[in-house]
Amino acid sequence: MKNLFVNPGFLVNYLKPLSSWFGAIAVALVGIGLWFSFYNSPIDYQQGNAVRIMYIHVPSAWMGMGIYAFIALSSFFGLVYGHVVAFSLAKAAAPIGATFTAICLVSGSAWGKPMWGTWWVWDARLTSVLILFFFYISYIIFSKSFSDFSKGEKFSSFLSIIGLINLPIIKFSVDYWNTLHQPASISKIGSPSIHVDMLIPLVIMFFSFIFIFLHLLVVRLQLELNNRRLNLKNMKSYEES
Repeated sequence: MKNLFVNPGFLVNYLKPLSSWFGAIAVALVGIGLWFSFYNSPIDYQQGNAVRIMYIHVPSAWMGMGIYAFIALSSFFGLVYGHVVAFSLAKAAAPIGATFTAICLVSGSAWGKPMWGTWWVWDARLTSVLILFFFYISYIIFSKSFSDFSKGEKFSSFLSIIGLINLPIIKFSVDYWNTLHQPASISKIGSPSIHVDMLIPLVIMFFSFIFIFLHLLVVRLQLELNNRRLNLKNMKSYEES
């Protein structure tokens, strides 16, 4: 098991056969989730059909936060143990997480327009998610901004760990600040207040997003490891010249 985290080639060979399975499961779950979302879920008595945006917005928000936590954790292991795979996993996940966060922001604006009468408000939840997106972009930029890529990895890793402070702010912003965003209806300590007919497609779409992430992560991990080998080769050639 240790080889999975120390030997990049071993990890890629281990995960590569799973990538197609992740992709196939993602496609199947997206199809099922969209069918439930558009054809087998009720219309909300207040929001009407606009409530269906929830099935994209909420899972993408969960993914944006979860992937960022994954990046920060991988970065921590990379800094502490110097694992190549840990740094590469973080760098591979960053554009995927940024994309999910962007989907969350866009879908939230589309949902907010009919509900609030405006595309955007400087609401505590919306603003903190926007800050999360900026942390993603900053991580990606700084990881590629140094001629010595190892310095870029370390600098961006520190940045990702600092950004963890924003995750509880996103989570609890609707509880501790006056906000237009509705409070939590699913991840409450008690039972969810969302109807089961809406909860089912929401959960299916969330799992479909997870498998999309896993499929893309494996593909991008191979690219990151190949880029790392190329950078090391170029640096070695430069030192020898």
